[in-house]
Amino acid sequence: MTQWWKLAFRNILRNKRRSLVTILAIGVGFAAISVYHGYIYDAYEGLRAMAIRGEGLGHLRINKAGWKEKGKLEPEKYMFSREEADVIMRLLKNAKDVILATPQIQVTGLVSNGSVSTVFIAQGVVPHDEKIIRGRWTEFLPIQGEALNDEVLYGVEMASDLARYLSLKEGSEGVVMAPTLTGQMNALDIVVRGVYNTGNDFSNDKFIRLNFYYAQSLLDTQSVERVVVLLDDWKKTETMRQRLLKKLQDAGIACEIRTWDELSLGFAKMKSYLDTVFLFIFTIVLVIVVMTTVNTMGMAIVERTREIGTLRALGMKRRGVTLLFAWEGALLGVGGSLVGTGVHIIAWTVIKLYPPHYTPPGFSVPVPMMVAMLPGMLLVLSLCFILLSAVAAVIPARRAAKQNIVNALGHT
Repeated sequence: MTQWWKLAFRNILRNKRRSLVTILAIGVGFAAISVYHGYIYDAYEGLRAMAIRGEGLGHLRINKAGWKEKGKLEPEKYMFSREEADVIMRLLKNAKDVILATPQIQVTGLVSNGSVSTVFIAQGVVPHDEKIIRGRWTEFLPIQGEALNDEVLYGVEMASDLARYLSLKEGSEGVVMAPTLTGQMNALDIVVRGVYNTGNDFSNDKFIRLNFYYAQSLLDTQSVERVVVLLDDWKKTETMRQRLLKKLQDAGIACEIRTWDELSLGFAKMKSYLDTVFLFIFTIVLVIVVMTTVNTMGMAIVERTREIGTLRALGMKRRGVTLLFAWEGALLGVGGSLVGTGVHIIAWTVIKLYPPHYTPPGFSVPVPMMVAMLPGMLLVLSLCFILLSAVAAVIPARRAAKQNIVNALGHT
């Protein structure tokens, strides 16, 4: 095998310029795929954190069975009673891999500054638990003013676009109105303690965060709409859904559990978009690499037709000729992968030191563009490009190996 490598390497050096152009073409294609893959990997991490932490979805959301289909029509019937919520919280309190389980309730109604009213969607949350769920996400989307607390029940956090529309700021007073579970309209005073950016254009002009017990008062109920569960690792989400579903059913709690990616406003759509772009780029690069390698090997075969005839006359089989050119193609793939890895490292370093910022579709704040360094991905991509280059070299090599020996020896 060593002899094959040496022979293939010498053949590549016969035309250094052509080989260099081929290696650079492969390297640029390699870098385009690796850098974009590193980008979308980091983008998925950000979108995941945005859903779990930024949107406050947690990893799992537990609702009473039937809530998804009929909860909006008959909310009181499809909410957990206080006793059922206590049982759920007790079962989840010491569950393995569970960091937090907290009750929440959603309120929809009208918010007014005294002269102008508009629709709002509010999340009733336990302030201390919400702080744990959001975690370090508050550094990216900080609250202007003060956050919710357990003492001031009527204090709220209001999304920035909604606050701007109502001309409200920290310390401003307003009124929220919402129908109770029995259908009667209820109104309560609020004080805007903090203004925050949801990070999403679709919710930044509608969302409010209320104290959980204040939200219950507004709806005139002691029931709990859902229990949000935060895990120690998002990769355990589906496993924990099955475990918790069985655990709760065994305790006599009829419920349905949905995951953060099923609940997120934009994760699935953004992931589908990024995956489509990646497939498009990969297809283009694939075609370029194959065509470049085939062209290089084709020209080399034309120039070395007499050599191929000589090798065949000396007893080399057709398979041997094909294998020789496959080794040459593989070496071009190795060179291109090394060049592409180098370009990836340079791009990763520059972006890490000087990250550009951009505003993705649907986002209301600019985010830094980062590229992840994934050694495993670079290794897999290198093997793919080496194999691809070898296969591309075999295409013209098989045709050359089938030539008549006498005609090949007389080729000029």
